[in-house]
Amino acid sequence: MKRNFFIVGLIILTFFVISFLTNIIGPLVPDIIDSYDLSLTMVAVLPFAFFIAYGVMSIPSGVMVERLGEKTVMVIAFLLSSLGAFIFASNPTYAMYIVSLFLIGSGMAMLQVAINPLLRIAGGEEHFAFTSVIGQLFFGLASFLSPLVYSYLVLNLKAGNTSSWFLDSMSSLVPSELPWISLYWVFAGVSLIMVLVIGLTSFPSVERKDDEKVGAMNTHVMLLKKPMVWMYFLAVFCYVGSEQGVANWISEFLQTYHEVDPQTTGARTVALFWGLMTAGTILGLVLLKVMDSRKVLIGFSGAAIVSLILALFGSKSIALISFPMVGFFASVMWSIIISLALNSVTNNHGSLSGTLVTGIAGGAVLPLIVGSLGDVFGLRIGMLFLFISLGYIMSIGFWSKPLITNQLMTSSLQKKTKE
Repeated sequence: MKRNFFIVGLIILTFFVISFLTNIIGPLVPDIIDSYDLSLTMVAVLPFAFFIAYGVMSIPSGVMVERLGEKTVMVIAFLLSSLGAFIFASNPTYAMYIVSLFLIGSGMAMLQVAINPLLRIAGGEEHFAFTSVIGQLFFGLASFLSPLVYSYLVLNLKAGNTSSWFLDSMSSLVPSELPWISLYWVFAGVSLIMVLVIGLTSFPSVERKDDEKVGAMNTHVMLLKKPMVWMYFLAVFCYVGSEQGVANWISEFLQTYHEVDPQTTGARTVALFWGLMTAGTILGLVLLKVMDSRKVLIGFSGAAIVSLILALFGSKSIALISFPMVGFFASVMWSIIISLALNSVTNNHGSLSGTLVTGIAGGAVLPLIVGSLGDVFGLRIGMLFLFISLGYIMSIGFWSKPLITNQLMTSSLQKKTKE
């Protein structure tokens, strides 16, 4: 099939929007606590509601994509996201926030399942790895920008700045004591725009290979009988839990222990966490051409552990640098874990992918554990729990035995020389 650059661009835009909506909770945590007078455990229920949707919706979304097609599922997903954002923006209570985040999370889970096979077809199978990386770069860019958008909105609305029609509109929609709610009006609008764009776009037909299909329930049951599948499921669970367990608590930690303003320096630090994660992805691509992926995973996870130690126990200046460095060193973990998992089985890759994606629910559980421990022992002690999950990720580099290892530049050159 001829490459469809418009569809590729639309998918990359979708990656951007998914990230923009997904990774904003962390910078909001101090405001959420102040607005609703919440304990750390209660505020951790919010990312729990969002990420548990991945555990609930990932496999059903795969079935929906095969039966309804990518376009229909993407439209439904953005409608859910818009509905979730609207019901909270129009009725900003804690209970409604939980419902809202579950709806938005369900939509994001559906999108994650739908867009990867579509990207393979629209961008060309031989270019899939490259276009996937481009998508991840835009995913990281959105995570970097969303905390800055939050700062812009909150600081201007608090100051009563209505110099533009946009700020004037937000000030009329948002309670003066809750300026951060304006973000959810933005989310509702962006999601509706995506519904219109996708609805007016003609999508190519996606024909999945046998090993890319979601598969029947008995296929999933068969996979779950394999200890290796559980080990990689736990790896995904630990990765997303670690990523969110750090990102969601950075701003609150800096405010609690270093009296950092969460709406300025705190938000910028979270933005830098995601920005450096994007930069780390580029370095990871280079390293994966000269080193075995397992060695890269060991090195980067070890460096992430050291950075987190420095962030938790260092001075304010060290913490402001070390928290973003955790993001930098976490950058390669997702792609390496997924590639090692898929390269460890010979078939049923679609069913395995659906099973692994449910591990994103780790982003629900680990931040909740950190918050619960933080209520009892303090947030610094609560975040020590993340060393368990990061340690497990490091262990993968020692016990994994993929059937196919990543091709190194040296081995590729040697092959060409022989030819």
